[in-house]
This record gives sequence, structure tokens and C-alpha cells, in this order.
Amino acid sequence: MSAFWTQGKGLVMDGTAVKALVTLSLGMLVAVPAAEAQQPGKVPRIGLIRLGSPPDPLAEAFVQGLRDLGYVEGRTIAIEYRWAQGNPERIPDLTAELVRLKVDLIVTAGEPGAPAAKRATSTIPIVFTVHPDPVGAGLVASLARPGGNITGLALMSPELSEKRMELLKVAFPKLSRVAVLRDPRTAPTDLPPTEAVARALGLHLQVLEVRDINDLEAALAAARRERAGALNVLGSPFFFAHRARLVEAVAKARLPAMYVTREYVDIGGLMSYASHFPDLFRRAATYVDKILKGAKPADLPVEQPTRFELVVNLKTAKALGVTIPQSFLIRADHVIQ
Repeated sequence: MSAFWTQGKGLVMDGTAVKALVTLSLGMLVAVPAAEAQQPGKVPRIGLIRLGSPPDPLAEAFVQGLRDLGYVEGRTIAIEYRWAQGNPERIPDLTAELVRLKVDLIVTAGEPGAPAAKRATSTIPIVFTVHPDPVGAGLVASLARPGGNITGLALMSPELSEKRMELLKVAFPKLSRVAVLRDPRTAPTDLPPTEAVARALGLHLQVLEVRDINDLEAALAAARRERAGALNVLGSPFFFAHRARLVEAVAKARLPAMYVTREYVDIGGLMSYASHFPDLFRRAATYVDKILKGAKPADLPVEQPTRFELVVNLKTAKALGVTIPQSFLIRADHVIQ
């Protein structure tokens, strides 16, 4: 018997048809919010601030981390890129612009991005990709319980600074004078441990501060005048943004140099010892994922790196006319021929 029959001029349904219609109606009601959630206006917007300019391998690592978690840029997540073009003074304005846009979350580097973001907003969640000392800088209350609206990844910067100076001495046993290149706008956590290890190793340090890339060549010339046998480049997003010019200038000055990330060595720097930065930037994507799913930055512990690598560029060593001991090369995680 049909579920529908006519009675006069009307249409009458039996009990089975009524149940089917109710089920269909409820299904449509449930489906509406899901469809709305996929509309462009509902896609979460992430503000990503970088000190340099594209192409940026670390920004690409972060985006890859989002892809690994199932996000599709332009469909399930939108990224508002802001590039400072190597100028740290632009960071506060770029951050304020993202706050005005009311993005759902801001991802920024450790220095100077994280402090600028914290000053700009106390409500929008912030994830810093790397920071040398987030507790000492007052960004978080503690690594375990950050508090506030900010969390991210730390660098173990003091410990790594000590290790880099020790490795320079191992690579060049006769080394007695070392120039240290630093950006005075970054957190001052790298310099004290570097100075302490230098004293213990009997090394004379010459600290060179560079805040304008056009002053780089003059600083390196000063290192040569003081007969520095090697250069230790401290961590700085500013230096990273200008890494191509920095590595080129150091090569022209013929100074064996220790850098803070492999990205310098890949383009001609001599050596680096660091946590694996692409890993850290990919890990930052997991913070974004958790926060978008309802977690609070205050409850997400700041992570510290667990993977470190020593990278040596033998091609650069040959160009500089320096010999790296075989015992040192055996310790290296990667040797670029």
C-alpha cells in the first residue's frame, strides 16, 4: 500500500511517511550549521608575522605543519602574511594591523615579534615560534604554566651559546681571539654565557653590535683589525632576515664563523650548532591547531627543543683555507661537501 493517498483534494500520509519526513527535516537542520561553518567567512584567520621576506624556509615549514594536521590554506584556514622586509621597526605596526583585522590567532617569532604582540593584545591568542628566554623576558609566567594569552617554543639559548663557543675552540685549537656579532635589540641571553665560556677557555672576545645591515662590513673590518681568528654570530631574527648578505660579507672578510642555524651554512656559512629550526616551526602549527580547537594558551606549556645538530660546510672551509680536524667532522651531524 502506498504511503501517500488522496482524500478529497488533499494529500494524506500514513505513519511511515510522517516519520520519514521528520527524519529528513531534522537532518536538514543539523546540516545547515555544518555548511555555514565551511563558508569563507567562517574560516579561521591566522596572522603570520615574519621579519624577512619570501621565500622564507621557516614560514614554509610552519605552513607544512598545518598541512600535516589536515589544514588546507584558502579552504579550511586563511593566513594573513605580514613581511617586515628585514626591518625590525616595522614589527609593531604589522602586529597592530593584524589586531585591527581581528584575526583569530597571531604567530610570530621570538624577538622582536613576541613582545610586540603581547603589547598589542591581551585577548587574541599568540604563538611564538622561537624565543631565547620567554620567562626571563616576561612573556610567560613559567614554561609549564604560561598564563595569559601567549605560548610557544623556547630555544635553550644560553646553553647553546656556551656549546657554540666550545665547538669553535675544538675546531680551531690555536684560537685565541674571537669576534662576537650581536644585534643589541634582541634579548641579551646569548652574550653572558658566551663571555663566561670565553673566559674559561682563555679566549679574548671582541663584541661587535650591528643594528643596521649597512654597518656590517665596518664591523667585520674592525674584527680583522683586532686580529680575530674566528667569528661567533649570535642569534637574531634581523641577522636571519639578512643572512645572504651576512654570509657573503663574512666570506669576503675571510673569517671562519659559527652561526646559530643551519640555514646560514646551507648558503655558504662555515658551521652551525642549533636546535632544528624547521622542526620548531612545524611544531608551532600544533599549538595553532590546539588553540583553534578550544585550548587556551595559558594552559599550553612552552616546549623546549630536543633535537640539535652540528653542520659543517667543507666547501667553505676550503675557500677560507682552513682545516677542520677529522675528529670534529666525525662529530658533525651533516657535512656539506
